Amino acid sequence: MTVRHAAPGRINLIGEHTDYNLGFALPIALPERTVVAFTPDRGDAITVRSDRADDAVRIPLGTVPGDLDGWASYVAGVVWALRQAGHPVPGGAMSIASDVQMGSGLSSSAALECAVLGALTTVAGVRIDRKDQARLAQRAENEYVGAPTGLLDQLSAMFGEPSTALLIDFRDVTVEPVAFDPDACGIALLLIDSRARHRHAGGEYAARRASCERVAAALAVSSLREVQDRGLSVLARVSDPVDVRRARHVLTENQRVLDFVAALRDSDFTVAGQIMTASHASMRDDFEITTEHIDLIADTAVGAGALGARMTGGGFGGCVIALVPADHAEAVSEAVRSAVSDAGFELPTITRTRAAAGAEPA
Repeated sequence: MTVRHAAPGRINLIGEHTDYNLGFALPIALPERTVVAFTPDRGDAITVRSDRADDAVRIPLGTVPGDLDGWASYVAGVVWALRQAGHPVPGGAMSIASDVQMGSGLSSSAALECAVLGALTTVAGVRIDRKDQARLAQRAENEYVGAPTGLLDQLSAMFGEPSTALLIDFRDVTVEPVAFDPDACGIALLLIDSRARHRHAGGEYAARRASCERVAAALAVSSLREVQDRGLSVLARVSDPVDVRRARHVLTENQRVLDFVAALRDSDFTVAGQIMTASHASMRDDFEITTEHIDLIADTAVGAGALGARMTGGGFGGCVIALVPADHAEAVSEAVRSAVSDAGFELPTITRTRAAAGAEPA
């Protein structure tokens, strides 16, 4: 018996670097998906092949962190996390196919983790609720792969729904659906892949997280979420000006998420766009995770008629999203292509996207 399970990539409409600060974020699942096919056997390993790699990798069921790296470590991490949680994992043959772009901030890693989880638990006859599956996938990435990511990506992959954004409160780990169908209002959501790959694995992500943790410690709280309602004046007690800017981004970004949700509930995409643009400015000036290339794309899109634009993802490359009146979508796209080309950067890939379903049998 071969089982197939799929999980999507994601973009974050707003709420960047808020997850590990126990704040708010508003992602959507994407139509692009990773599909895992798994055929169990009685062996003591999983042999896995990917459409993006030449060679198969053998993963012993008893694998532990440090055994593997590269793409196969995400699969191995899921095997390890499931066994650590006391769940059975069968041996077998696994194949992976995906159209989720890697390195663009679309969370190809979480798509892979959640698709593998779905296939393995289905074959093993194990029932795990979606929230706990997301935590297992996060543990695989944190403790086996060694990437200090928050829970946003995995929750997005598990809970995605068509025409729906997900308001995530990371303090309580709750996921609230929010209607998100800009197409019905004559608005296009453009996904602009800069083709500049993420570089934050080199330590910048970890540095931003450490900065936020220092501010929380200076304010004698466990996370920045605890001072969310005290106003920005609370940061006057922090001596390091860089740390102040990092925390200011987080606190103002949390409020922008809530304001964005309110705009969506009013179907006010003009205000929603303005909030997106303000989010990009905060990531550029306070959190300092954008690049000249990314800023050019966002600024050009707004200048050409987008209601708003912002980088999405961890930073230092990846994608920009823009809300654009549908009848201006091609003009905005052409303006971005022209500006990027004139600046000597690689031409971006621009697609119109939408909210799609989460992890499910394929």
